Amino acid sequence: MAQADPLKLDSMLCFAVYAAEHAFTRFYKPRLEALELTYPQYLVFLVLWETDGITVKALGDKLFLDSGTITPLVKRLEARGLLRRERDKQDERQVRIYLTEEGRALREKALAVPLAVGKALGGDGEAAGMLRESLHRLREQLDASSDS
Repeated sequence: MAQADPLKLDSMLCFAVYAAEHAFTRFYKPRLEALELTYPQYLVFLVLWETDGITVKALGDKLFLDSGTITPLVKRLEARGLLRRERDKQDERQVRIYLTEEGRALREKALAVPLAVGKALGGDGEAAGMLRESLHRLREQLDASSDS
């Protein structure tokens, strides 16, 4: 059997991930517009709903975003009254981010998003979990390889 051309677009793992990312973006766009959030803003809320009071630096690290990206993002959400920033009382150099009541209330509306994803994937949480784990391993392996 002949080996597939390694430079054929459809044989490229990077393109499969890229194309899937675009499909996710198209899928999420109307659902996040209903929440009046962009995808990066939604990610900020996912972290804050899990860890309210996180530092700006830790939030950026968790989302793989630098301070030049995360700070304006947080400021826009603060201007909308969804969160607030405060200097850390123990270390004034650190800024912590806290949800407001409105930001906490947004969580209930946002529950529709992962439910829609589950439904679109056939409602099989096991398959989605296996895919998520495979992608985590892929990222870890690529990170480890880029460090060498």
